[in-house]
Amino acid sequence: MIPGQKTDYFLSFMDRDEPLTPAGRLFLQPETSQIINCLIGVKNPIDADAFKAEVKNSVLLKHPRFCSLMVKHSSGREYWRRTEVDVDRHVLVFDKPLSDDPSISDEDSVNDYLADLSVSSPLNTDKPLWEIHLLMAHNCLVFRLHHALGDGISLMSMLLSCCRRADDSSQLPTAGGVGTSSTPRRRRSLWTLMKVVWYTLVYVLEFMLRSLWLKDKKTVVSGGAGVELWPRKLATAKFRLDDMKTIKKATTDATINDVLFGVLSCGFSRYLDIRSPKALGEGLKLTGAAMVNLRPQPGLQDISKLMNNVSGTRWGNKFGMMLLPIYYHKGGSNPLEFLKRAKSMIDKKKLSLEAPCSYKLGHFVMSFFGAKLASILNYRILCNTTFTISNVIGPREKITVVGNPVTYIRANSTALPHAITMHMVSYGERADMQVLVAKDIIPDPQVLVRCFEEALLEMKDAAAAASKT
Repeated sequence: MIPGQKTDYFLSFMDRDEPLTPAGRLFLQPETSQIINCLIGVKNPIDADAFKAEVKNSVLLKHPRFCSLMVKHSSGREYWRRTEVDVDRHVLVFDKPLSDDPSISDEDSVNDYLADLSVSSPLNTDKPLWEIHLLMAHNCLVFRLHHALGDGISLMSMLLSCCRRADDSSQLPTAGGVGTSSTPRRRRSLWTLMKVVWYTLVYVLEFMLRSLWLKDKKTVVSGGAGVELWPRKLATAKFRLDDMKTIKKATTDATINDVLFGVLSCGFSRYLDIRSPKALGEGLKLTGAAMVNLRPQPGLQDISKLMNNVSGTRWGNKFGMMLLPIYYHKGGSNPLEFLKRAKSMIDKKKLSLEAPCSYKLGHFVMSFFGAKLASILNYRILCNTTFTISNVIGPREKITVVGNPVTYIRANSTALPHAITMHMVSYGERADMQVLVAKDIIPDPQVLVRCFEEALLEMKDAAAAASKT
C-alpha cells in the first residue's frame, strides 16, 4: 500500500461507515426508489423558530440514520457516513399559499403539492435523506423521508417520538396497536399445520410467478411499466373508526383490516361500474400488494427499543410483501358479503407464511444476485398487480407537536408502476386514506374516494340493520 493512501476498507474502519442493509440498498435502485411523505395538520399557526429548536433537541438527531450521508465507495457498495446536520437545510419554510386560486381548498392545495412531490422531487444526497416542509399558510408540515432510512413503522414511530400527548405534555404518544407480542399462541392442530404448509406453498408460488409473467387482467384502473413517471393526483378518503368497528361486529372475529378490504372491494366495484365501457365478469380479480410489519408487536413501536434493537424490534425495513386480491361484484348484493369474502381471503393469508417468506426470498436474492436483480423482480411484481395498500395504526389519543394540537396524520409514498396506491393512517377516532393515482388513467380520484366512503356507510347501515334482527 502506498504510504498515506487509504483503502476503502481502512476508510470505512476509520470513519465508521456502516453498510446499508439489503432492503436499504433495494430502495436506492431507480426501479424501486421510494420516499415517504407524512403530512401532519395542526390547529394553530406554526412557529418556525420553535419548531427548528425542537428538531435540534429531538431524538431525531440522535439516531445515526438521520445524521448520516449516503455515500458510495469505489466498490459500488453504499454506506452510511456520519456528518453534521444543518437543521436549516432540512427544515424548509414555505410562507406563501400553495395556490392563488381562492376556489381551491386548503386540502386540495396540499394534496396537489404532495402529488407533485411524488413524481418530481427526489431528496438531495449531499445531506441526510430527510426534509421537513413547513407549509405556513396551510397549518401543516410534510415529513419527507427516504425509504432506505427505514419502513413506515420505523419512520412513523420516530416522527411521533417528537410529539407529546395533548392531555399530558410530559408523555409520549402511546405506541403499539390493538395487540401485543405477549399474546400467547395457541397450539395448532395437525390439520391447521397442514393448511399452513399448503397455503404457504400456493401463495409463495404465486408470488414468484408474479415476478415473471402472471398478471391481473387489464382494467380501467391498471398501471404498468413506466406509469411511475406519469403525473399524479391525490385525494383523501375519510373514515370514522366507530363506523369500521360497527361493521367489524357484523362478522365473527373480523378485524379492521377485513373491513378495509371489504370497503376496497365494494368501492372498486362501484367505480368500475361507473368507468368501465364494457360489462365486467363477475368475480374479476384485482390484486393488491400489501406491506406487512414482521416485528413481534403490531402498530407503532417503542422508539427506545427500535434504536437499541431490543427483542427483535429493530430499526430499519422489517416488512414482507403479501399479495391480497379483491374481487369485482356487480352492485345490488348485500354489502356485508364484501366483508365476508375479504375476511375469508385474509384469514387464509394470515395462516400462511407468505409475508416472512417474501422477506427471506428478497434477502436471498439481494445477498446472492445483487440489488439490481432484486429491484427488477420487485418492479415486475408491481407491474403485474393492480394497486398498493398499507395501513398504519397511529396514536390513539390526541397529540401535539411543539405544543400545537395535531388535527390529522396522513401518509403517501412516491409513485409506483401502479396507477393507484393507497395508504391509510389512523389517528384518534378517524382514519384517513391517501389515494394517489396516475391522472391520465384515473382522472377523477375524488369519485373513487367517494365510492370508498359510500361503500363504508352502506356497509355500516347494513351492519346496524343486521344487529337489530
